[in-house]
Amino acid sequence: MPSDQGGGESTVDVTVVVAVYNTMPYLTDCLNSLVKQSIGAGRMEVVAVDDGSTDGSGAELDRFAEEHPDIVKVLRQPNSGGPAAPSNRALDVAQGRYVYFVGADDHLGREALERMVEAADGWGSDVLVGKMKGVNGREVKQDLFAENRVDVDLFDSPLPWLLSNCKLFRRDLVERHKLRFPEDMPIGSDQPFTIEACVRAERISVLADYTCYYAMLRDDGGNITQGAVEVYTRLECAERLFEFVAGLLEPGPGRDAIVHRHTKWELTKPIREGLLELDDDARRDVCARVGAIVDQYVPDDVLALLPIARRVRLRLAQRGDVDRLCEAIKADAAEQTFAVTLKNGRAYYAYEGFEDADVGLPDDLYEITKGLRRRLITEVRAVGARRADDLLEITVRTPINGPDADDPKVVHLAFAVRGRDGRVRLDEASGAELDRAISGDGLTLTVRMPKKLLFASGTAKRTLRLIVRASGETYDVAVPAALPGPCKSLVWHRIRPYRLSVRGDGRGTTAIETRPSFPFRAVVRRLRRVLLLRGATSPGGK
Repeated sequence: MPSDQGGGESTVDVTVVVAVYNTMPYLTDCLNSLVKQSIGAGRMEVVAVDDGSTDGSGAELDRFAEEHPDIVKVLRQPNSGGPAAPSNRALDVAQGRYVYFVGADDHLGREALERMVEAADGWGSDVLVGKMKGVNGREVKQDLFAENRVDVDLFDSPLPWLLSNCKLFRRDLVERHKLRFPEDMPIGSDQPFTIEACVRAERISVLADYTCYYAMLRDDGGNITQGAVEVYTRLECAERLFEFVAGLLEPGPGRDAIVHRHTKWELTKPIREGLLELDDDARRDVCARVGAIVDQYVPDDVLALLPIARRVRLRLAQRGDVDRLCEAIKADAAEQTFAVTLKNGRAYYAYEGFEDADVGLPDDLYEITKGLRRRLITEVRAVGARRADDLLEITVRTPINGPDADDPKVVHLAFAVRGRDGRVRLDEASGAELDRAISGDGLTLTVRMPKKLLFASGTAKRTLRLIVRASGETYDVAVPAALPGPCKSLVWHRIRPYRLSVRGDGRGTTAIETRPSFPFRAVVRRLRRVLLLRGATSPGGK
């Protein structure tokens, strides 16, 4: 058996570390998944540390230790307030060539340890990330697991977005660099450990062809990273993270990749709904401390990568504009939508403070460089359709305003005809009439299409499209159907009846269809009328 430990040869390939605090009944599934690992009892050990549980977790650990004494070792300590201290205690007694950390409410695939150890040995990996999957609604980003990768760069990959310690670490690396978890961080303590291990590692690998780790979202929301944590706890942990990264990494693209992650996630959490529950002095203090982190650690080009709402909130905190920040938080909690402003060839999301001289934030902070299509898709709706005088009228509402919104070259409607390339633009040239009405919260487009236009493309299905030109891109968006029900009527074309319908298709898109219809009485009446008219106009007619 190969060994790379300084303290003598090890017969254990991997030590699984489980920090336990009140995780029943999930702990049972976790431990079952460990003792049934295909790697076998002789090659693994489980070191579980009970951090002062009060829900029966300690008794469950004892049961597994009694039933599997060759695998499970249980340590106990008073509650420490987080997973860092029990994880460190387990590291102090670990014997494996590798260590692997498992959340006590999560579980492993049966072959996980065997496959990961084999891959790490074969590739010479110091850190190996086994494929993870969320369970019960838990979100785990999958970008990193597209394929097996022998070498992964911490800074030029999706790895910064998966910084939990649920990875296989070579224990020699851990001990050589004296890596331990900061015990004064009740949340996020795994991130400094994981970041430094990845920075020190000669090789980081990804095993993506087998799901090794199943991350459970508990029904009670009790996962430490998912539950409600006080604003100041999150703030203090964010301060520690930024300070740690700045001390470990020199300024540059590498540090920015990690700072981007911490800014988007950890730094924005103290300025969410929990801030509203604090008194005025505490709100000002939180804003000042968040602003100080932005000033010291977050470059402008990193801030520009964030979603608009998050970067505006951070700028408001940085400026000490507590009242405006709270208004933004309330608007987001109420799922308030904001208009998209088109001006000077660019698109802006008119979020809290946009074009407000009292706030003084630059327009560039609100520019939509990504996500404009999503804004249009979620906000566009067909609000009415009717037929009168052989004209089909449809009204579309979209949250677009601004001086450019009135320019037909920038915003217009079009048909997409099934089975054909290109678009039929609904304007005067095609025979349609289009009216525009701009207000502060959006643009209303009312299009009236004559029968001739409806039948110009035959009887194929047509989908209604919104075309927007902004920020150097053309956005072609299907108009979602928001009709109370299908709008149907009978129209005549070349002495034949057709069923005209405007409805939502299988994709929820506004679809316009003209299909032949054969109502017997209507056909007879129409033919009788045509024959009478022809008789009246013929030379011998009366």
